[in-house]
Amino acid sequence: MLTSTDTRPPVQAGSPWRVLAILSLAIVLSMTTWFSATAIVGELKAVWSLTDDSATWLTNAVQIGFVAGALGASFVNLPDLVAARTLMATSAAIAAGANLLLLAAPSAEAAIALRFLTGVALAGIYPPALKLISTWFIRGRGLALGIVIGALTLGSAFPHLLRATTTGLHWQVVVVGTSVMTLVGAALMALFAREGPSAYPKATFNPRQLGDVLRNKPVMLANIGYFGHMWELYAMWGWFLAFIHAALEPHGLGASAASMTTFLVIASGFIGCVVGGVMADRIGRTATTSIMMATSGTCALLIGFAFGGPLWILLAISIVWGISVIGDSAQFSAIVTEVGDSSFVGTSLALQLGLGFALTVIAIRALPSFADYLGGWQWAFVLLVPGPIIGTIAMLALRRLPQAEKIAQGRR
Repeated sequence: MLTSTDTRPPVQAGSPWRVLAILSLAIVLSMTTWFSATAIVGELKAVWSLTDDSATWLTNAVQIGFVAGALGASFVNLPDLVAARTLMATSAAIAAGANLLLLAAPSAEAAIALRFLTGVALAGIYPPALKLISTWFIRGRGLALGIVIGALTLGSAFPHLLRATTTGLHWQVVVVGTSVMTLVGAALMALFAREGPSAYPKATFNPRQLGDVLRNKPVMLANIGYFGHMWELYAMWGWFLAFIHAALEPHGLGASAASMTTFLVIASGFIGCVVGGVMADRIGRTATTSIMMATSGTCALLIGFAFGGPLWILLAISIVWGISVIGDSAQFSAIVTEVGDSSFVGTSLALQLGLGFALTVIAIRALPSFADYLGGWQWAFVLLVPGPIIGTIAMLALRRLPQAEKIAQGRR
């Protein structure tokens, strides 16, 4: 069934899963630009004579750009005013262009500015994708959104695989490869990103709606849970390469092994997203997020003990962490689509993501400083443990509210 403003031909039966599959592929392709510079930071240090501090900002600039894009979009209600496929396809094309311009960047400052622009553009893909897929799924929404976040995870991990398999080639191969993939993703979004039969009401511009979002207690508890999750997630993703490189060096394993291990650990999160989605639809979202955060927080605490131990123990903890650290991510967004104002779901999601990514800027910046203070990476990830603890407390508090009956058809 189409909305009254949609002039495209009727979609075929079974199209929810078809749309999900195509859109997920588009997200995998477009999100490769997120960590494209992080995966080749070693080479970029030499190209632009980067200090460690400047290298940190290559990653953080994307986060800050995403925050600016998401919060700006939520202020003007952009995800609820502009058609998702238009917003997503345009944003992906801009991200590809900004990423490709790294090849011509004359200095670190120019590169950091381009990474910021990439982050702004990526904010036009991720929140609208979550809203769009929610229009196709009422039942099974946890799994569907889990697959979307799994796609983001694979896309974020892919530059590490590209670097691990092209170590004999120039760093420009990673930049060109991720830019081309993102352009293909933009084309898929333009052709196939369409709203489902459960479309949300059309919104009008109203900045004061942000206040209503902030005063919605169930939404804000879901946000606090998300913030605790985000304190851990991107700092782990952003610095795991440095951690594992330091851990593997005594074993005679170099940069290629570290990049491949980082890819496997981050990419394993796809499994977590799917498992988390199935769990959420069966036992509830607050229960699933609490279990995932308890697991990931424990891994952040334990991985330091495995730093100098047998490799199989280190890798086992790393994989479990990679699975659990992202396995709950989609459920925070799913909760917002269920307990928030239906007219401003896109705005609520953009606000949640914008504030959550703002927190990642602090965590990403603080973690290497904490590692320097400790004299190495072995115990650095302990700094991330408070995030999942706070997040779990918030989700258990949400579980006790009467409004939680709206979550996952009453499964909380």
